[in-house]
Amino acid sequence: MARRGSQFAGLSVAIVTPFVDGKLCVETLKQQIEFQVQAGTTCIVPCGTTGESPTLSHPEHERVISETIQIAAGRIKVMAGTGSNSTNEAISLTEWAAKEGADASLQVAPYYNKPTQEGFFQHYRAISENVDIPHCIYNIPGRSGKNIEPATIARIADECQNMVMVKEATGSLDQASQILATTDLTVLSGDDSLTLPLMSVGAEGVVSVVGNIVPNDVIALVDAFNSGDLKKAQQLHLKLFPLCRDLLSIATNPIPVKAAMAELGRDTGDLRLPMTPLDEAQLTFLRQTLETYGLSAVTV
Repeated sequence: MARRGSQFAGLSVAIVTPFVDGKLCVETLKQQIEFQVQAGTTCIVPCGTTGESPTLSHPEHERVISETIQIAAGRIKVMAGTGSNSTNEAISLTEWAAKEGADASLQVAPYYNKPTQEGFFQHYRAISENVDIPHCIYNIPGRSGKNIEPATIARIADECQNMVMVKEATGSLDQASQILATTDLTVLSGDDSLTLPLMSVGAEGVVSVVGNIVPNDVIALVDAFNSGDLKKAQQLHLKLFPLCRDLLSIATNPIPVKAAMAELGRDTGDLRLPMTPLDEAQLTFLRQTLETYGLSAVTV
């Protein structure tokens, strides 16, 4: 079955937002995007969780999206994070992204206010009706507090033709399988450690955090699976696993990935409160994990 959103198959990288003295550093953002373009990444995702979107003001959110699209200049797709727990706010941010030329939007499940399944449906339908670009449903109950059930996602897919993807971050292969069995949406892994398991049931790629560091290895994993080289895909999965599980789980995203990028000579600046830096023990563990993987400022 041909799936909507298949043009976003492969590696999408949820990029961090570089801050210097509390302000967006456009030059560092440009370096990040060039790094992903050179790697052959399919798509970049600004203003997601990894981009510290909860701490961005509305003008900052819009500026990060605009700068990203201008720097990308059509060389790499841009899926702008424009979701919100306020439907009107999500529509407003998505309208901005569409006006600026985003290829798609990433729409996180409304968080904290914990809608009913009917509320989820009405939220996504309103976005779909108001902004006619491709949209990705981002289901992450660990952060949003509530799961968008597969039946609701199927209902959204039936009635909203520009809802074309799901970023699946429930950690459930059963849920992903239900979505794949009942819709024609493209499923992308929302957990780096589950990219290969999810692809085994029909997902077509990942919206990745670790891709900020090692996009080539993530692309190689996806390509190996797609070419039928399961052994190579498994080897790459096991190679990547310590980065995905150990490094990225030592503190809340994006704290570890920003620290890792700094260690590898790709400093992305400050964290914004309430995000705080790693302590010395965590930083030592991070350095050991990177060294074991074979990473250094030179190799990256």
